[in-house]
Amino acid sequence: MTDPHGAPAGWRRLAPAVTLLFLAPWAAECSWGGFAVTDMLFVIVVLAPMYGGAALLIREAARRTGGGWPMIVLLAAAFGVAQAGLVDQSLFNPDFLADTEFADLQAADRTRVPVLGISAQEALSYLGNHVALTICAPIAVVESYLSPARRQRPWLRTPGLVGTVALYLAGSLLIFSDDSGRKGFVAAPGQLVGAAVVVLALVAAAALPRWRRRPPRAGARPAPRARWVVTAVLIAYVGVNLVSGWPAVAGWVAVAALLVTVLARWSGRTGWRQRHVLAGAGGALLGASTLAYLIPPYAAASRTEALVSDVAVSVVALALLTGASARLHRRPPSSRAGTPAPAECGR
Repeated sequence: MTDPHGAPAGWRRLAPAVTLLFLAPWAAECSWGGFAVTDMLFVIVVLAPMYGGAALLIREAARRTGGGWPMIVLLAAAFGVAQAGLVDQSLFNPDFLADTEFADLQAADRTRVPVLGISAQEALSYLGNHVALTICAPIAVVESYLSPARRQRPWLRTPGLVGTVALYLAGSLLIFSDDSGRKGFVAAPGQLVGAAVVVLALVAAAALPRWRRRPPRAGARPAPRARWVVTAVLIAYVGVNLVSGWPAVAGWVAVAALLVTVLARWSGRTGWRQRHVLAGAGGALLGASTLAYLIPPYAAASRTEALVSDVAVSVVALALLTGASARLHRRPPSSRAGTPAPAECGR
């Protein structure tokens, strides 16, 4: 069977899911220049089950229950804690970056919290990047290529959900069993229990009925232009990554709280649309690709190789965002408006 566009109906339904499966690991590990361009394909394929599987499951959970973006953000935070605390255990391992180009950076040690056995700066960095890059930005970009109706519908049926769960668990087991990544480190039982409790608390918070989509408030002010959204996210993302030590920790907390508050208020205004959601994703991806020129990759690379890789990342990010923006603007006005702001963007 084929759809009206001539593509097999099954493939057209699954294409967004497959795209998200591979876009998530690219955004998580490549968009900020973590790997040379020659290594990116391998990294994407190896990490797709874990990162892409998590992004798919989180997106499906939110769209099936009407939880919207607040639910996605909370589940993304739960994934970040599970990934860094239980799977690769980078949250607790002081030598996790010992064999990388980040080994000589001592900022993490300056913010170590002995009681918890974590670096406050690393914890916020891991968590923030998983929320912004691994989960939220890829979902927003892929959904922007779709019609408003398909944007809100689940992409997977029961077999697909079961397969994605198995894929995610297999991918996580692969990373956990890679002793070269953990360097033989195993977190203490108390640390593992603590991380698991935080994960369960975030999942429980994400399931609260208050996150269901709601109509705009009566008499709400007009939403800002999308350019203000991308500017706010871009400045916030780059700014907090340019400082280190306890000032960085304070900056992360203050900026994140301010940004969440501002975006929550803006998303409740009249005229908030998918283009605003894409602008938020664009701010994170453009911020990451900008920092790629300032941050070394994990493995040593020549200046030429590093520059070529950073330019490639910028080109891919711009192409993804330009294409998504064009898709949103190419739709007829009635279609482009889609459903009201909360239904479309999940306030």
